[in-house]
Amino acid sequence: MEFAEVLRRRRMIRSYDAARPVPADALDAVLAAALRVPSAGFTQAISFLVLTSDSERETFWRLTADADSAWLRGMRSAPVLVALWTNQEAYLDRYAEPDKGWTDRVPARWSAPYWFVDAGMASMAALLSAVDQHLGACFFGIPADRIAAVRDTFGVPPSQLSVGVISLGYPVSAPISGSPTRRPRKAPTELIHRGVW
Repeated sequence: MEFAEVLRRRRMIRSYDAARPVPADALDAVLAAALRVPSAGFTQAISFLVLTSDSERETFWRLTADADSAWLRGMRSAPVLVALWTNQEAYLDRYAEPDKGWTDRVPARWSAPYWFVDAGMASMAALLSAVDQHLGACFFGIPADRIAAVRDTFGVPPSQLSVGVISLGYPVSAPISGSPTRRPRKAPTELIHRGVW
């Protein structure tokens, strides 16, 4: 698929065909794409917790969701969940090495927290790769007060910071265009400033 077509087709999909599993090679391609993104200082500290079994996914939903709302009903049908984690300490350690020289390890030195920037790039690469694999995907967050339970249950080390989760699967149907609940896309002129704001 051409890159322009991948961009055009990318949507947050919230309802999946639970009867169609994600092929292992398609999942591997999505994960491989997420690992090929830029990494500040080549720290490579973005990690993934991949949940594919019914029991793993059911445990995740039990830990993170209260009610069975309409959007959750569709999300719960995703055959794969990929939780993204980052490690701030790994970035601070990397930039304290001699070739970087920030031995004070102060996060305020950073113009942006690149441990989250890199995770965002990994997320987007995964979302685009999902389209290329003819899958649907959606990025969503774990409620802050539920992260510890997910960490404890799935053995995620305390050094790992939750970034979010990507659901993967085959969409139930094509996204509905022109939905009245959909916010309109802003004009590029509202967001792109050339030479002066």
